[in-house]
Amino acid sequence: MKKHMIIIFLIFICLIFFWQSKLFSQRVGITIEKGVAAISVATPKPIFKTKKDIAIKTGNYIYGVFKDDLRFSLVFSLVPEGFTSYIRPLNPKQIFFKDWESIGAKILVVTEVNEDTDDNIIYSITVYDVKTSKMIFGKKYRGKIKSGRLIAHKAADEMMINFGEKPVFSSKIVFVSSRDGNKEIYMMDYDGNNQTRLTKNRYIDILPAISPDKKKIAYTSYRSGKPDLYIQYLYEGILKKISTGGVNYGAKWSCDGKYLVYTSSKSGNAEIYIADSNGSNSQKVTFSRWVDSSPDLSPSNNEIALTSDRTGSPQIYVINRDGTNIRRITFEGTYNDSPAWSPDGENLLFVSRIEGRFDIYKYNFRAQTYSKLTNRGRNENPSWSPDGRHIVFSSTINGTPQIYIMDYKGTRRIRLTYKGKNTMPYWSK
Repeated sequence: MKKHMIIIFLIFICLIFFWQSKLFSQRVGITIEKGVAAISVATPKPIFKTKKDIAIKTGNYIYGVFKDDLRFSLVFSLVPEGFTSYIRPLNPKQIFFKDWESIGAKILVVTEVNEDTDDNIIYSITVYDVKTSKMIFGKKYRGKIKSGRLIAHKAADEMMINFGEKPVFSSKIVFVSSRDGNKEIYMMDYDGNNQTRLTKNRYIDILPAISPDKKKIAYTSYRSGKPDLYIQYLYEGILKKISTGGVNYGAKWSCDGKYLVYTSSKSGNAEIYIADSNGSNSQKVTFSRWVDSSPDLSPSNNEIALTSDRTGSPQIYVINRDGTNIRRITFEGTYNDSPAWSPDGENLLFVSRIEGRFDIYKYNFRAQTYSKLTNRGRNENPSWSPDGRHIVFSSTINGTPQIYIMDYKGTRRIRLTYKGKNTMPYWSK
């Protein structure tokens, strides 16, 4: 009788997953739209072709980080590991795809771990479409054992790319921290790991922006006694001053990394400038007697979102790249700032002060609607993930200002920093 009940239960579970897979079926390789059910992925434990303890330990570590990346993605959902106990053990040479389909898997990731040299590991993944039994792609990663986390991120990025998504897991976030007694620039992985100090001096360094290729950062520094704008080349060790005179701040890169927009009062009033990625060929975009600041280029590079007080209080506007055709976006709140364009160009994040509270809002251009994403603490400096599914921001939700991530709906909040005061995050595009 007990055995009979277990069989009925398993059939019930299989029917549920079969119904879900039919309802939310996606053709392999297409972009998964926001709001559509995530693709169910089975990620059985690695197959180890080595008996070396350090290789086995590293392989399991990579496997764990890889799964964490997929969970975070909003693109993939993992089939519960316990479900594999209901089917035959994985044999890479003879995969019974019907077994994996029966537990709800649409995608199967087969992982193998080999030792290479004493300090190197070979980590291989092969990804299959369960329904068609066909391989989608295979990838082999050879690297040092200490690079396990990077290997995992690269493997997860490859999953994103092969399903029509932008890679996220090798992206970087730069931010300002006072943890060492002075406001300096730091960089970390998307998940808060590997927090590294980039500047080290007795001056104030603020408002960092990292280029899409992650090779340079632009930021404002008081090292000369006044707020000048610099570009720091991370691998060459070169620091270049690109704008001086007056106040220079708020630099942001274009999505393709070709341009840099920023604010400068070098002409006597705070105006918007656009320059090449190395800071050369700087051109003034706005010419007004008001304060224009916080620019952000649209993904097409044809428009610029900015903050202006031309109607009295700071509000968000959009102008053409040549400074023409100005359109007002916000009409509520006594202070609106920090516009940030989504990678698909459909939404604009901004910070608004309403009834004395600073919260992050999202404006949708197509529907012309506003969504409030935060509701506790002081929330500032929002920046999109490369794929537009997550947002990094600073918040005092737990007292001191710290860096957090939330999804595009304002939920699934994750805290990334804990030491000192941490503000002004910027996610590489």
